[in-house]
Amino acid sequence: MSRLQAVPTSQQPQGSNYRQLDTYFDERYQIAWGYMHSEPRPCFTPELLGELLTWCGEVAAQIDDPNRPDVHYQVTASSSPGVFNLGGDLHLFRDHILRRDRDGLYRYALACIEPLYMNAVHLNRPGLKSVSLVQGDALGGGFECALSGNVLIAERGSKMGFPEILFNLFPGMGALTLLGRRIGMARAERMILSGNLYSAEELYEQGVVDVLAEPGEGVQAVYDFVRREGRARNGTLALRAARERIQPISHEEIRQVTEIWVDAALRIEPKDLRMMERLIARQGGKLETATAGSAAEGIRLAG
Repeated sequence: MSRLQAVPTSQQPQGSNYRQLDTYFDERYQIAWGYMHSEPRPCFTPELLGELLTWCGEVAAQIDDPNRPDVHYQVTASSSPGVFNLGGDLHLFRDHILRRDRDGLYRYALACIEPLYMNAVHLNRPGLKSVSLVQGDALGGGFECALSGNVLIAERGSKMGFPEILFNLFPGMGALTLLGRRIGMARAERMILSGNLYSAEELYEQGVVDVLAEPGEGVQAVYDFVRREGRARNGTLALRAARERIQPISHEEIRQVTEIWVDAALRIEPKDLRMMERLIARQGGKLETATAGSAAEGIRLAG
């Protein structure tokens, strides 16, 4: 799969040993950037999950070190053209389900929620704001990842949604927690149960997407947001702290929902697994080179 064509010159490579994550730091704007590019499919492989969590730890350590430049924003993006992330590793899901391997499925689910939770609580650093930059399809766990950012910036034409109901499951790694806090539980449940994909434009109107960018202008939209917010940074951080006091996000809540998801996954029937296999095919080779529109169409046709 081709990779990101160009990175703004102000972003300096961090020089890490990651294989499925490229990290950069922009000292001028105090932005840590992470571009996902998992292989062989643009989904949450165990390796990518581990690298995301390690990156979170590295950013937190930089913030805590008075001798290093501070970090005000952590941006999670993707260098896979037309795809932010297609969610959980369905190959792994299917194999654990077929083997009735609850422990293995639960370990993978926990690995999924750790970086998501750290992103949602901005690494427990009050001066940091997490940003999700969506420039393509964000499906299932990919949409959950996007929702975990304190700010969700998406390019027009990007598609997001939860297809899990198509194979008789629900998104169990934070979807209801994160989406419900944005738009209310009743609307979040309707969206999850629909199995539909939504355009960035639709989600902006619903209050899910915070900033709508033109196609190809997502990175610029991040910088524009940072400059705008810089004029009222104290107020915006204080408002976020107030909201988090009123609507805290609990790691225990997300973990307990994940246990419900694991048990539900082990109850799905052969017909559900067949649908999962169809989605695996869509998540595979065809999606590796798809544009946002064709990827979304592939999942829609699978239903």
